[in-house]
Amino acid sequence: MDFLSPEEWTAVALSLRVAIWATLVALPLAIWVAFLLARRDFWGKQLLNGIVHLPLILPPVVTGYLLLLTFGRRAPVGAWLADTLGLVFAFRWTGAALAAGIMGFPLMVRAIRLALETVDPKLEQAAATLGAPRIWVFLTVTLPLILPGIIAGAILGFAKAMGEFGATITFVSNIPGQTQTLPSAIYAFLQVPGGEASALRLVAVSVVIAMAALIGSETLARRATKRVMGA
Repeated sequence: MDFLSPEEWTAVALSLRVAIWATLVALPLAIWVAFLLARRDFWGKQLLNGIVHLPLILPPVVTGYLLLLTFGRRAPVGAWLADTLGLVFAFRWTGAALAAGIMGFPLMVRAIRLALETVDPKLEQAAATLGAPRIWVFLTVTLPLILPGIIAGAILGFAKAMGEFGATITFVSNIPGQTQTLPSAIYAFLQVPGGEASALRLVAVSVVIAMAALIGSETLARRATKRVMGA
């Protein structure tokens, strides 16, 4: 007999899909924003820093409601995306990925920014004095040095996306097979008589995925650190 029912497997698969896409899409932007906050001085820097970390401070339900006001089918941005690009977020798995990515974004930025602040700028300046373009200096010098921080940020973002509940359920609801992620499924099972067993199985799966992500993060970070130190 299978450990999980088809409905439970669907919730697990959807959660992994949402978390992976949220992490992949948010990570490049997180690297760029972290670089701006760590290495550039500009007007509005503190405002940007505050906006980036706002999802950590606001209640997740508030973030989900703001997403609904912005990306709903009748909202200006949401209507334009739907009519122009055919991209719909509200009450779709894509919206769950968007909400999860926004909630995990501050954790990514913070981890990568801390890694950037430990890199000696003189190493980048030395490469620049040899005539290397800025983008090449970043790709060949800075990026390898901050790789452990990028890995840590990606894993933190992935873990946050896997566990996100408040913003997701507010923005995309809890539709089985479409927007019902692991946390939403656990919540739904706990609301019906006899659903405790299903909820417990999904809790066990959540713990296994979280532990696997943490162990994988530690392993990859150690390898990246050894490679950097060896270099």
